[in-house]
Amino acid sequence: MARRGDGLPKATPVAKTAPSPQRIAAFRVGISAESRAAALLIAKGFRILARRWKSPVGEIDIVARRRHLLIFAEVKARANLDEAAESVNARQQRRIAAAAEVWLAANPDDSVRDIRFDAILVAPGKLPRHIPAAFETN
Repeated sequence: MARRGDGLPKATPVAKTAPSPQRIAAFRVGISAESRAAALLIAKGFRILARRWKSPVGEIDIVARRRHLLIFAEVKARANLDEAAESVNARQQRRIAAAAEVWLAANPDDSVRDIRFDAILVAPGKLPRHIPAAFETN
């Protein structure tokens, strides 16, 4: 094994494998669905504060605000709207709520009076469906 001058072994680079075509397609569908969802929220008078916001505990698809209301929106794209609605499970709800706590700690704003967790469902050939207060947190 080759050694560097500091006496430590030289690190061997790890080759990254390319994502599968299915994963690339799913990523593109997700980006498109989030763009459609953001457009719907803007049409409803919301200002988009963040998209695909990542924290150590999870990701929030869209953070948006209208006046004193702050929403954390989960965007679900499926073959039809019913499948999209069924895909927001309890585990995801906990992840989104935990990420929302991190967002609120990192972005304090005393003017926010209401916080809500919404879902936006997207399916091919359909208008996105916005479900306000899709779930509650404990």
